[in-house]
Formats: sequence, C-alpha cells, structure tokens
Amino acid sequence: MGVSDVCGLWQRVSEPEEQRLLELLSYGLVAVGAGSAVLLRFIHMPYGRYSSRRFGWLLPARLAWALQELPSLLVPIWLAACGGAVTAAWPNRILLGCFIVHYVQRALIFPFLIREGKPTPFFTFVLALLFCVYNGYLQGRSLSNYAKYPSGWLKDPRFITGFIGWLIGMAVNIHSDHILRNLRKPGETGYKIPRGGMFEYVSGANFFGEILEWFGFALACCTIESLAFALCTLFILGSRAKQHHQWYLEKFEDYPKNRKIVIPFVY
Repeated sequence: MGVSDVCGLWQRVSEPEEQRLLELLSYGLVAVGAGSAVLLRFIHMPYGRYSSRRFGWLLPARLAWALQELPSLLVPIWLAACGGAVTAAWPNRILLGCFIVHYVQRALIFPFLIREGKPTPFFTFVLALLFCVYNGYLQGRSLSNYAKYPSGWLKDPRFITGFIGWLIGMAVNIHSDHILRNLRKPGETGYKIPRGGMFEYVSGANFFGEILEWFGFALACCTIESLAFALCTLFILGSRAKQHHQWYLEKFEDYPKNRKIVIPFVY
C-alpha cells in the first residue's frame, strides 16, 4: 500500500463517525491529564531529576526527547499532506503551523541543546511517544479536516488574543529552558536556584510558558480537541511544577518564599 492509498483511505473515512471518535479522544485526553495529576501526587514523573532505573533501562536524554516528540511533528504534516477537507483554508494553515512550529522546536532543536541531561527511562519514553502519536493525530486531523472557520476568523478577537498567547507562551518556554541550561558553568555539577525571566515569579517558568502557549492555541482554534490538549497540559505540567517547587524548598534554605508554583501571583 503506497502513500496515495493511505491518504485515500483517510479521505474515505466516514465524517460523522470520525468526528465522534475525535470527540471521545478529546475526553480521553482530559481524563489522561486528570489521572496523571492524581498519580503525581504520590510519585514523581520518572525523568529529568527524578530519573530512575526502576522504570526500565535508560535511554540517552537527547535521543529520547527527539524520538518521543517526533510523532507530534510528523503525524500532522502527513495528515495535512493528504489534503483534508479544510487544509487549504488560511486559519487552518496558520493554526496547524503553530502546532508544527512548536514540535519542530521540541523534536529537532531542543534535544540537541540539552547539556548532559539525565537519561530517560524506557517506560517514560514509551508513554511520551504514545501521547505524541495520540495528540498528533487528534490536533492534526481536527485542523486538517474538520475545524471550519468563518471568512473573517483571522481578524476575530479570539484568534488574535489566542495567537498572541501562543506566541508569548512559546517565547517564555524557550527562554526559561535557556535559563535552566545555563545554570551551571562548564565543569560544575549539582543544582542551582534558577533566576531571571519568569523564574522570578514561579518555580515552573518553563511549564507556565507551555501552559500559556496551549491555552492561547485553544482560544485561537476554538475546538474541543485543542481545549482538551490545553487542559491535559495544565494537569500534567501543573503537577510537575508543584513537585519541582517542593523540591526547591526542601533543597535550598534561601529559596525565594514569594515565588508561586506555576501561575504568577496566583498558584
């Protein structure tokens, strides 16, 4: 079966049935996020500083990050290339482009900027890989085939506000990752208190950036699929930020007490 045959199969999928599937998958994505938030109250997500051999053999951090994030880049590109019903519309092109740009950075740039990152357990890698396949299909199929917008959508306040939120959030995320990478000078080991940027306000500045990014994206898209992704991101990264915040407080006596966890001035 060639590429054209696979694309033809997608184009013949029953629209009402697949739309219902996407809706159910969206609910499932929120459930995954909520379930993960509950689970993370009792265990640490086993990657990064919490990496452990208990969750399978360890993969190099750069390789794991690149491979696990790649489906969220390739799946939407493939779906768009197959020529969905609304792929040619400018709002869909731009919104799908926002999603793809994020994962170009996460899959093709971010991994190769990692400095001596701790290895990733195989179990964690597989979970992340499956999530990216799942969400890559969910967002890619929605924006390439089902999300329909009025002719003036690019001038709508929801699109403009959401796009600005997406852009600022991505910038905060990238800048915060830059701060974390440069905490240690060459030859130094151990952890330090991150300072500068949004780290002056929250412990999880990189997480805050990504949460803002995807809620902006959800507002610009106004689809159940994008909202589900934003909520899932909030549940998982909010829980991860709480773990980081508690870890910093326990490890550093001089850790700024006025810093919030992940939402500036709020939480």
